[in-house]
Amino acid sequence: MLAFGMVFPEVKLNIYTKNNAVEVPVTENRIATTSVSPNFIRHITFDVGGTELENNIKAGQSIGILPPGADAKGKPHALRLYSVSSPSFGEYGNGRYYSTTVKRVIYEDKNSLGLCLGICSNYLSSRKPGDTVLMTGPSGKRFLLPENKADFNYVFVAAGTGIAPFRGMIMELIQQKTSINITLIFGCAYRTDVLYEVFFKELATINPNFNYLISISRENPRPDGTKHYVQYQFVDNASLLNPILKQENTLVYICGLKGMEYDIYQTLALHGYFDYIQLKPGIDTNPENWAWDDIKRNVKPSERMFVETY
Repeated sequence: MLAFGMVFPEVKLNIYTKNNAVEVPVTENRIATTSVSPNFIRHITFDVGGTELENNIKAGQSIGILPPGADAKGKPHALRLYSVSSPSFGEYGNGRYYSTTVKRVIYEDKNSLGLCLGICSNYLSSRKPGDTVLMTGPSGKRFLLPENKADFNYVFVAAGTGIAPFRGMIMELIQQKTSINITLIFGCAYRTDVLYEVFFKELATINPNFNYLISISRENPRPDGTKHYVQYQFVDNASLLNPILKQENTLVYICGLKGMEYDIYQTLALHGYFDYIQLKPGIDTNPENWAWDDIKRNVKPSERMFVETY
């Protein structure tokens, strides 16, 4: 048990490793964006029925995928971890079907100027229903919901495919039909890259305790010229978020690209929410004076905040 009465579930870890990976079929592979996007981001579901993964994957954990083949030196391609985007009870409530959210990695080689493809993301994104993959896991025991879920309010902050674990967590929380407050802040560069938009908008429509806030960073700027990054939701929607953040039973979860957490730390501190962060001795207590390196070295999440960045 941690502070604030949090109790975390016991989880099974690495039932399958790269040395004994289990073969499972793909049952669904669909685009996760609503609008046509220059990025290819897919929602992929697997059937783990009959394996030891069945009913043993928790929302917030990851699965591993082993792509076939080897690199130019003959070394097998590396295992790649993907966050599970399903609730602990699975996609359909039977603990058998679990999903992940995958963005195809496509980039230009700066020397040859040719296009390069991420090995595992493109392999996985190309699997059709009925195809099989080698899976490992589950992994992760820190980025989880408390066992006593209904005792807390939640603010989830995601960028891009960092939304994956929150989809499953929010499905799990909504299923409890409690009055706890759940807020999802999602950020991406362009409106075409909003993930699971219809699903979350419908949830917000039928669940008055669920708030859905979208930050589009590279379209219309804020009035002061800054971009609509996720941390500015704590400023622009302060009337909604302040009453939630002030409650002693509110937890904050952050998932997305490495570095986004530092701007969130500073923004929360600027508004007096020091309960969500820890300061190392010696750092200036005025967050207006914090430089990027100061935050990286001296500011960490408290027990009320959970961070998973990559």
